[in-house]
Amino acid sequence: MSSASWPDDEGGAPPPRDEGPPSRRVPTSRLARAAAVIGVVLLLISLAASLWTESLWFGALGYSDMWWSRLRTQLFLFVLGALLTALPIGLSLWLAHRTRPMSVPMTPGEQALAQYRRAIEPFRKVAAFAIPSVLGILGGLAAAGQWQTWLLWRNGTSTGSTDAEFGRDIGYYLFSLPWWNFVVGFLTVAALAALLAALFAHYVYGGIVPPGRGRSTRVAFLHLAIIAAVLAMLRAWSYVLSAHALTTQENEVLTGVGYTGAHAIIPTKYILAVAAAMCAGLFLASVRSRSWRLPTIAVGTLVVLSVVVGSIYPALVETYKVSPSRNSLEEPYLQRNIDATRAAHGVTGVDTSTYDAVSDVSSGQLREDAASIPGIRLLDPAIVSPTFQELQAQQPYYTFQDTLDVDRYDIDGEMTDVVVGARELDLDKVPADRRDWVNDHTVYTHGYGVVMARGTQARAGNPQWLSPESAIGKYEPRIYFGEEMRHFSIVGQGDTTTPREVDQPTGGEESRYTYEGKGGVAIGSKLRQTAYAITHRDMKFLLSDAVGSDSRLLEHRTPKERVKRVAPWLTLDDDVYPTVVDGRVQWVVDGYTTSQDYPYSTAFSMSGVQSGQVSSVQTQQASALVGDRINYMRNSVKATVDAFDGSVTLYKWDESDPIVASWDKAFPGLLKSKEAISGDLMSHLRYPEDLFRMQRAVLADYHVTSASDFRAGQDRWRVPDDPSRGDSGVAQPPYFLSLAMPDQRAPSWSLTSTYIPRGSRNVMAGYLAVDADAGSVDGKPASGYGQLRLLSVPRNTTVPGVGQVQNDIVSSNATSGDGGQTLTDYLNNANRGGSKVSFGNQMALPVGEGFLHVEPIYLSSASGTSYPQLRIVVASFGGKIAWAQDLETALDELFGGDAGVNAEGEPKGDTKTKPKKPAEPKNLTADQKKVRTAIAGMQKAYKDGQDALKKGDFAAYDEAQKELKKQLEEAAKAQPGGGSADLEGN
Repeated sequence: MSSASWPDDEGGAPPPRDEGPPSRRVPTSRLARAAAVIGVVLLLISLAASLWTESLWFGALGYSDMWWSRLRTQLFLFVLGALLTALPIGLSLWLAHRTRPMSVPMTPGEQALAQYRRAIEPFRKVAAFAIPSVLGILGGLAAAGQWQTWLLWRNGTSTGSTDAEFGRDIGYYLFSLPWWNFVVGFLTVAALAALLAALFAHYVYGGIVPPGRGRSTRVAFLHLAIIAAVLAMLRAWSYVLSAHALTTQENEVLTGVGYTGAHAIIPTKYILAVAAAMCAGLFLASVRSRSWRLPTIAVGTLVVLSVVVGSIYPALVETYKVSPSRNSLEEPYLQRNIDATRAAHGVTGVDTSTYDAVSDVSSGQLREDAASIPGIRLLDPAIVSPTFQELQAQQPYYTFQDTLDVDRYDIDGEMTDVVVGARELDLDKVPADRRDWVNDHTVYTHGYGVVMARGTQARAGNPQWLSPESAIGKYEPRIYFGEEMRHFSIVGQGDTTTPREVDQPTGGEESRYTYEGKGGVAIGSKLRQTAYAITHRDMKFLLSDAVGSDSRLLEHRTPKERVKRVAPWLTLDDDVYPTVVDGRVQWVVDGYTTSQDYPYSTAFSMSGVQSGQVSSVQTQQASALVGDRINYMRNSVKATVDAFDGSVTLYKWDESDPIVASWDKAFPGLLKSKEAISGDLMSHLRYPEDLFRMQRAVLADYHVTSASDFRAGQDRWRVPDDPSRGDSGVAQPPYFLSLAMPDQRAPSWSLTSTYIPRGSRNVMAGYLAVDADAGSVDGKPASGYGQLRLLSVPRNTTVPGVGQVQNDIVSSNATSGDGGQTLTDYLNNANRGGSKVSFGNQMALPVGEGFLHVEPIYLSSASGTSYPQLRIVVASFGGKIAWAQDLETALDELFGGDAGVNAEGEPKGDTKTKPKKPAEPKNLTADQKKVRTAIAGMQKAYKDGQDALKKGDFAAYDEAQKELKKQLEEAAKAQPGGGSADLEGN
């Protein structure tokens, strides 16, 4: 007999011997218990303060209901996840102890287990509670982190489109499949944890006995069999879901189900699912015999099937069936990939045409495209920020973004392209001797004003500034919320009535201001001040006299952060831009709904597209940026953030997007209809850059719509590298400019980009433009907004790309004006000694039946006070280069002395369209005729002088000035009563 019954045994061991009186137990330190209680109380207070201040922040914006709804969802998922994790583990531990067999250990193995039981007995009750609790908290946190997946599943809508393989609505893949994948994974982990806990506890307490050493108890065997059966059923479910997930699996050529997937992998997934379900039945059947034989056979059979059926069979089909005939067998599946990728990225409606660009130049060649010339932006927003800083900052602690923004305003009745920058506050530039808590958080609180300059013009090398007040009217200039506002500020009236906030500089002195807006959270009460002192770990909220009964706290002040906190399910565009709308500075933020689960669509890295490292399928495959890949993208939300009060407004822009419809259903009232957008705001909305970058990356390969042509791979493109950044490997950014594509009658404000062939040739392969102007009608975008137009250059046409043009520029021997200096000499001379050359944005326009490239070139000091100034403009067409101090002269030199257009976009030199000379009025006196003749002479002399000045011919300029003086004197003599013109100041 190996063991005998012992009635009073708790751990399977005989009672201990009497070894004398027990030792005195050292009581737990009261100080330690008090410290623990205090620690718990402080933790709860900190948590309560954090929740309250968060509630106050959302409540101040009017989004309290949304925040509480989200919090309830997260709390519900946390509790559900914690219970589903903790209960099975806790029940397994309790059941194993509760049903343990009572026996006296006889063998060495049983005696060893008895020692383990004695060792863990003092901690058993604590461990039985602590282990499930800790794992339950982890499980709850994991579940709460899936609140977005949960809400999309709960509120998912039908798309009306089905996938080609399973016939399911696309909404199933966007909303349901991600949630069910999480549920299966979560339950599998919870069941595995419960199984391990049950195995350990039953083994330690003797309920489970290894084969050959006796029989396990029926309760233990039933317990383990049920958990194993649950795991097997979850595995069966997982096989079915993994079959559906093949729709986004990336293969060597295509994304989604291929021939092997459809004919080998999917059938085997269903076979394995049935086998896993049968395994679950075998686990339950083994309870009767309490033998490990059936479970072992079940697991072994499933493993063999998964290897033979799940791996070997598909590999054989791929090798011997698909590989020899891949083009014909996979063509329909590749076509699915092409169609789905274009649909998921919104490029199905692209207007594609062939553009057989010419390289020859002739006089008047641009006359037919004259209206596009004024839209050529010469001010590069990526270069002129130091110029804005030097000439418009006004105070050292004001700053502009490194890359400025491009916008449009109605100035004097014409839509004018402007480069804009907000004059923001930068605390790092405040003098060190003025930095302290009071100054940082209550004195230096805001920036002041928007600075704008004409994008297509310069004056003496500097931007041609526009006064916002005179151009667009008065507005609130104070910027309390902006891209540089990363610190909190306390504004409003403190304990003193004296204004303390640094405001607009006047007369060399700093004026002061007290915030009068409704932005931020009111913190006048001591209770709120205490809550923020706790959350910020800063007692100055309670001690400083700058915090008073009317004070307001401004925090989370950058536009992207505010929008992201209100709508964390949005992916935000990198380019946030300021605009003046209805008398207020508004930050415009473009928001995207994205997904990784659109069936058959190829995925691209979002960060790679934004940074320019990914601009085609080829660059995607070569990039390591794969962690944030998406295969569906829509610009579904336009958001604004008021720079004065921080209010956030979200407009539902793309009403056809099923994802934004689901979020609108989840949070009713969060999104406003686009009908609520005012005409003033509409005129400043534009096609977002990041969406265009993604679409141009897609169209680099997927402009080919035929599967046979796509597989041949003879027409693959990529975006050229940015020529202004050397060999950085970063794609050239898209550019905003006004132009008319060959099929357009009038120019429209567009976002443009070029393509070159995949490989090493830097010749033009394609040109992409999108109508970026949303119009100016209340609540209704312009009809052409968002229309993509793609020009495809035939492969037998050789037109220089931007890289070749840049090479031609830096090595050109073209001369300008009097022909005394080549462009290469000019650049070399300018880039040495005390100056530095900066190449501006090289823009390409499809005009003159070819491609015109225009690039501004800036000079700046290499040391000391340094800011770039526009010095020359280079124009290129068909490999020919011309340069001058202004665009019009450069174009005239490029096109044989007459480009056919002036800088204002007016045709010139065309006798057919030349306006008739107005008839001279009758009955003029002799003096009146002399005045008219003198005025005409003055006009001619002035024009001759300006032309001579542009060419650098100062002798001709001097002669023209003498002629101008002569004609002015003649006009003065002929005026009624006579007169004279004193030009010498005598």
